[in-house]
Amino acid sequence: MANRKRSFADALIEWYEHHRRDLPWRRTRDPYRIWVSEIMLQQTRVETVIPYYARFLEQFPGVESLAQAPEPALLAAWAGLGYYSRVRNMQRAARAICEAGEFPRDYAAIRELPGIGDYTAAAVASIAFDLPHAVLDGNVMRVLARVTAEPGDIRAPSTRKRLQAAADERLDRDRPGEFNQAMMELGATVCAAADPKCLLCPVSAYCEARKSGRAREFPIKSRPVDRVPAAVTLLIIERDGHLLLWQRTPESKRLAGFWELPDPSRLPGAKLGESLGEFRHSITNTDYTIAVRRAVIARTPELHEWIAVSRLAEIPLSTTARKALRNSAIL
Repeated sequence: MANRKRSFADALIEWYEHHRRDLPWRRTRDPYRIWVSEIMLQQTRVETVIPYYARFLEQFPGVESLAQAPEPALLAAWAGLGYYSRVRNMQRAARAICEAGEFPRDYAAIRELPGIGDYTAAAVASIAFDLPHAVLDGNVMRVLARVTAEPGDIRAPSTRKRLQAAADERLDRDRPGEFNQAMMELGATVCAAADPKCLLCPVSAYCEARKSGRAREFPIKSRPVDRVPAAVTLLIIERDGHLLLWQRTPESKRLAGFWELPDPSRLPGAKLGESLGEFRHSITNTDYTIAVRRAVIARTPELHEWIAVSRLAEIPLSTTARKALRNSAIL
């Protein structure tokens, strides 16, 4: 079994050395930069993250600048990536790191930081510090579910536990960072969800699903939750180079501190004008169809402010507001 594990790892890492994408976070061993990339990549596509990563590090080049950042600037830098609790937890973690005097260098200490789970702790520990901890994200789970022909529902905790054991078993303990990145890369580019490219896979000889011709049947997933449709209208109200917006309170359960465009329910006296189109936006299990319209008002309502269009890049705008403003060619 030891030779088989070594062969799996060698084949995987050799493939990775020749076929990996040149991504900016792969050019560093700095734990701060690796950590930033891993948090950004949670539930977000690589192509989306790349420009955000560069801008974020330019604005917050180290843990100290992140710890000291004013929240509006922090949220504005993250605006568009979604799941804003991620960046708030990053700042909490940065402050803890500054208090400790240095970035933690072992898995347990990294895992204790706010917003860091098993996967992120393993990624940072292995890539930055060569510590032997196997990662298990969505891509890696898909690879291992096929390699082991995992019969359980991939969403079940018991299945995740077995897949973590499979990852730990196959981990190259001499090159844990390379192994983990190779597993993630394989799942992202070859062992794809809908169309696994088995003929290009470097570890197809070790894949039980491939041997039985059932690669597309794995991983096994339970029936997804039904999605709920919803319709929303957002209003574009301009005056002398300013835009009417309202800000969510710090106590808001969603997008606290973010600025939003008003909707007709907030401005019952608004006179609706031309349509500027519509777009779709999904949050959790709700699919929104959002219509954008111009409007005018007779007086400024309470709890709304006129914000200069030139300042929009400086404030945290919600994703729906940004999309609506792009529809109207304001952004």
